[in-house]
This record gives sequence, C-alpha cells and structure tokens, in this order.
Amino acid sequence: MNADCVLEGEKVRLRPVREDDLPHFQRWLNDPDVLQWLTLAKGPTMEEEREWWEAEQRNPDDILWAIETLDGRLLGDLALRPNPVSRWADLGIAIGEKALWGRGCGTDAIRTVLRHAFTEMGLNRVSLTTDEHNSRALRCYQKCGFVREGLLRQQRLVDGQFRNAVLLGVLREEFLGTRER
Repeated sequence: MNADCVLEGEKVRLRPVREDDLPHFQRWLNDPDVLQWLTLAKGPTMEEEREWWEAEQRNPDDILWAIETLDGRLLGDLALRPNPVSRWADLGIAIGEKALWGRGCGTDAIRTVLRHAFTEMGLNRVSLTTDEHNSRALRCYQKCGFVREGLLRQQRLVDGQFRNAVLLGVLREEFLGTRER
C-alpha cells in the first residue's frame, strides 16, 4: 500500500508514491548501474511498472514511500514490509537518481523511516539484505545503526554469477539509544 503519511528528514522527504513517479522508477530500474544492486532479473517495461504499482495499491502488507529532496526532486523509493505480530519489518531502498548518490540522501531517508518505525509503528527490529559487494550501501546501513548478522551464500544471480548477500538488522533500543540519529 502507499504510505499514508509524509515523513521529513534533514535532506529528504518521504511521501506517498504517485502515478507520475512511475516513469522515473522505470527509467532507473533499466539503468544497469542501478539494476545490478537490486533483486530484479531485468528492468521493467512501463506497462510492467504500472502493473507493479497497481498491485502495490492493493497490497495491505507493504508500506511504500517515494523519496524526494526537500525541494521536490524525486530520487528513489523506500519500502517497509512489516510483521506487526512480531513487531519487525524488512526494509528496501533504491536511490535511482545517480547524480544524488553519495550525498547522504539514502542515509537520511533510512534514519527518517527508522525513527517512524520505532517510535510511531512500535516496531522492535528492522532488517534488510544487500549485495556483499555493495560497499556504498553497506557504509550507509552501518551509519544508520545496522549490524551485520549473517551471510546468505550465493543468494543472488547477477550476470550469470552467484553473489553473496549480507543480512543486517537494527533493534529499536540500538537506534533510539544513539543520540546522533
């Protein structure tokens, strides 16, 4: 489902995804530099992207935000897949606008959604997986308080090669107990 709230960080705003965001998503997902870090086998067509978005509108389990700069420039998306019974969620994020890579926007988006997840949603844990070779993402996640919890051997197939994925997690007490977040 689309997020039902807007969250504002220091550099970015998380807002509900709109239909006019889809061409940007589709373009990013067809960029090999972006696609290599995602779990998609290939980038979607515009029709496939629209079908995905329509399915997400009906999906009551996922919460989906668009990420934009404070001046309104769209740069990616972020999803939480919560398990309210056990009070944890999986997080997924993609910064598609390569001109904004390395500027702290992903870090700010994650910190913003973690504050919301732990203080407003009452979650106790947020986890994610990422490619073992995605050093930019690993640095970002560690800055946000995520701890490496495991290695998923040969989890991903990229360009005919199996790659390992890293499992990371952050607990409510860890995130909220750190002042600089």
